[in-house]
Parts: sequence; structure tokens; C-alpha cells
Amino acid sequence: MTDPILTADELERYSRQIRIKGFGKEGQEKIKKTTVFVAGAGGLGSPVSIYLAAAGIGRLKIVDNDKVDLSNLNRQILHWNKDIGKKKSVSFKEKISGLNPFVEVDTIHETIDENNVFELVDDCDVIVDAMDNFSTRYLLNRAAIDKKIPFIYGGVYGFEGRVMTTIPKETACLRCVFPKAPPKETFPVIGSAPGVVGCIQVSEVIKYVVGLGELLKNRLLVYDGLSSTFTEIKVKRNEKCEDCGKA
Repeated sequence: MTDPILTADELERYSRQIRIKGFGKEGQEKIKKTTVFVAGAGGLGSPVSIYLAAAGIGRLKIVDNDKVDLSNLNRQILHWNKDIGKKKSVSFKEKISGLNPFVEVDTIHETIDENNVFELVDDCDVIVDAMDNFSTRYLLNRAAIDKKIPFIYGGVYGFEGRVMTTIPKETACLRCVFPKAPPKETFPVIGSAPGVVGCIQVSEVIKYVVGLGELLKNRLLVYDGLSSTFTEIKVKRNEKCEDCGKA
């Protein structure tokens, strides 16, 4: 666990957010003690990791099994032209460590599957979904429920995005809202969409850790970039849900 005591440099670095009402030094120390699991080092993982690191999260644990490709660069802003062919986990670690040396960055080049997901998230306080497929999201959803870890879902498609926060045993889970996975496809996406969604996911993490504001509990927030609108869809827990019904 990261030492929660803030150094003089950290107090100066985070001084503007420490000024937020209800945040303060105590909130910053809570953030420093927190480990966040980021599933995916791509379009959503980039803004999520950047802004969590900028906020002073104590430890980031980032898992991805892919390498940087030219087609990634319209949206995966932590990967640059010079990184093509490099493991995404390596590229992320270089950038995040350069952004904030006070953040512990653990990157793992591995596929998240049913054999390792419970072990991977076991030492984490929050799980952030930055994946591009529902099969892995469902694994993370089940692990979050089993381990009683908050799970922040995020998804993008074209100019659109969705965010929801699950608190195990308290709220609807991902499977309650999406009982069946959509068909697999190489989906279209504009780079700004994961930027918007990822930033909202970070706000959810910070609010949860510090204890500020209202989380997106039992609320699916839908962003439409083409109309510049946000729509809130209220959801509820399915008592017969195959993932959380017995929780």
C-alpha cells in the first residue's frame, strides 16, 4: 500500500483539487492510498489512466495483451507514432511514470480470462472497465461482485458513449443492464468519445474514493456527441440476474 502521507511537492501538485469543498488533504490522502485496476490500455484506458495519475491515485494496475498499431492512434492518446509495435503495457508505463512520478504504475501484458481475473483484481479498490468487448466485461463484472469491488463501466461507439457505476450487492450490475452481449465487430469510434467517457469514469472513481457527490448508481449515462446531449436511463437490479442475483 502506498504511504498516505503527502510530501510538500505532492501538496503543491494537488493544491487546486485540495481546495475543492469537502475534498481537502484528507481526500487527497485517500486517493493516494487507492489502487485502481484499469482493464485495457487503449482508447478508454488512455484518458482514464492519464487523469487518475494526474489526480494522484496511489497505484494503477493496468492489464492489456495487445501491441500498438497505427490504427490505434486516432483515439489511444497515450500511444504515439514511435510506439508502433511496442507492447501497450510498456508504452503506458513510460508515459504515466513521466507524467507523475508519485504514482506507482504496475502494467501487465496479459489476457484477462476466467483463469486469472479474480487474482488480478484481488488487491484493487476499484475496477475501471476500459475494454472493447463484452466477454471480458462480464468476467470483470463477476469478479467485482465476488470480491465486492466497485466496477465502473464505460463503452463507446462512434460519437456515443455510456457510463455506469456498480456497487456490488447494492446496485444493478452490468449483466442486469446488458443481459446479452452485442454482436462482435470492429466498431467505429471518434477519438473524442473515449475522451469524454474516460473522464467521467475518472470522476466516478474520485467521487467514490473521497466520498463526494452522487455516483452513477442505478443510472446509465448515455452521451451523444452528435447532438451534444447527455441522457440518463434509470436501471434497477434484476433479482434473477445470473451474475448478481445470488449476491
